[in-house]
Amino acid sequence: MKKTRMVGSLLALTLTVSVALTGCGGASSEQSSSTNTTAAEAPKEGGTLIVARKADANNLDPHFISNIPSANYVYGKVYESLVSRDKNGEYKPTLATEWKQLDDLTWEFKLREGVTFHDGTPFTADAVKKTFERVLDPKVASPRASNFSMIKEIKIVDDKTVHFVLEYPFAPLLSILASSEGSIISPKAIAEHSDTLAKQPVGTGPFKFASWAPGQDMKLAKNDTYWGEKPKVDEVLYKVVPEDTTRVAMIEAGEAHIGDQLPVTEVERAQASPGMNMVRAEGLGVDYIGFNVQKKPFDDVRVRQAVAHAIEKQAIVQGVYNNVGTQAVSSMSPKVIGYNPNLQDYSYDVNAAKALLAEAGYPNGFKTSIVTDDRKERMNVAEVIQSQLKGIGIDLEIKVMEYGAYLEHTDNGEHAMFIGGWGNATGDGDYNQYNVFHSTSKGSAGNMAFYNNPEVDKLIEEGRREKDAQKRNEIYAKLQEIELKEVPILPIRTIDHVAVTSKNVNGFWLSPVGYLMLDEVSIN
Repeated sequence: MKKTRMVGSLLALTLTVSVALTGCGGASSEQSSSTNTTAAEAPKEGGTLIVARKADANNLDPHFISNIPSANYVYGKVYESLVSRDKNGEYKPTLATEWKQLDDLTWEFKLREGVTFHDGTPFTADAVKKTFERVLDPKVASPRASNFSMIKEIKIVDDKTVHFVLEYPFAPLLSILASSEGSIISPKAIAEHSDTLAKQPVGTGPFKFASWAPGQDMKLAKNDTYWGEKPKVDEVLYKVVPEDTTRVAMIEAGEAHIGDQLPVTEVERAQASPGMNMVRAEGLGVDYIGFNVQKKPFDDVRVRQAVAHAIEKQAIVQGVYNNVGTQAVSSMSPKVIGYNPNLQDYSYDVNAAKALLAEAGYPNGFKTSIVTDDRKERMNVAEVIQSQLKGIGIDLEIKVMEYGAYLEHTDNGEHAMFIGGWGNATGDGDYNQYNVFHSTSKGSAGNMAFYNNPEVDKLIEEGRREKDAQKRNEIYAKLQEIELKEVPILPIRTIDHVAVTSKNVNGFWLSPVGYLMLDEVSIN
């Protein structure tokens, strides 16, 4: 997946990506999910679950979805993958019931019996083969193709057995198969209307896609023929509500059951409300400031280093994010495999910043701009950065865009600076490194800094191939050192995901990726 543009981090998570979740509501103690049922009040089934969401999807095709908020509409609901992760971050069987590595280059997956796609097509090995052939087809031109570039061939052994034959050993294969990119698509849909999958997804999940009015709402219906435990609600109605306070007000007024991406400005309100629960999950991602290194003056590393010295991160974490999340020094959260704990961050040093600007030929500073989407926290971050950079002579214009326009603007490289984030969808360092920094990932794949360093490319590719965990960590440690020195992006804080629910919602939880987990939700 790609650019998260999401929210921040507090609990403990191991390097194997086991997950701890907390939630708090009103004056009650913290809890792992929104569960309020008593022995006398058992969860009820049926009804419409109304979810107020910050942003609409920009695409529903897993091979073209470019951000986690969009994937959140359908992944784990309409679409499923061969494997997934449970609440503890452990891999669990989904469309595959078991798997094993036959040798360095070959993985075998046994597929689940009795599964049917929403269009009536049986789930077989052919669906797996067609799905991955599609994402890798150059004619399809999927921005997700690079995530699966290690796949040489999908061999069908029989209807319920497939072999993934790789070009080279790829340690984090399961992690990428368990992400939204690994969603299995109906082969009938691929053959007959591949071009409409962006608006009409066809998967095997517990919910079927029903309708979508872009910018307004989307409806999912319970899949009565689902192979696993069927959802407790009859349908899910997503409503697009960009205004933060309005989403919270809808929960308080009973007009919605779940509100996502709770802004830090509303945390105290949610905690104090007798009618709401707050659900929180430590994330795997990082919010950062980025530079378009192809454009002057940010093509000069000294200018980027000067900005790094002029930004007081802790003031942003405290003043803007209300200490939701922690100060970041790497693009990788400390909870992601490969994180380097020995990095030394840039000191807040205005004199050093001015000296670097002078050395780069800008003794009097310069004028530039920074683009952000219309999330309140990010707009506030932009204002703080504007104020801080003024102290070293940089006149910063703030450009605020609607989320979709922001994505298009940054994907096309039209920006100078930007406020972004990367919500790691797999828990593995390769997902950060390949998408955010590899030269082949420029633009919509994740490298919005348009960064190009042959040494970094080489190390990233070595990290993908290395089987030894310690050696992989050493590779990623070196990568983070280079990225810290060259500053294509300046990490600000690790990410926490925060949502709010009404008191009558049970069984809801957030994944560390930020996915809304709805399959066990009931409404009392």
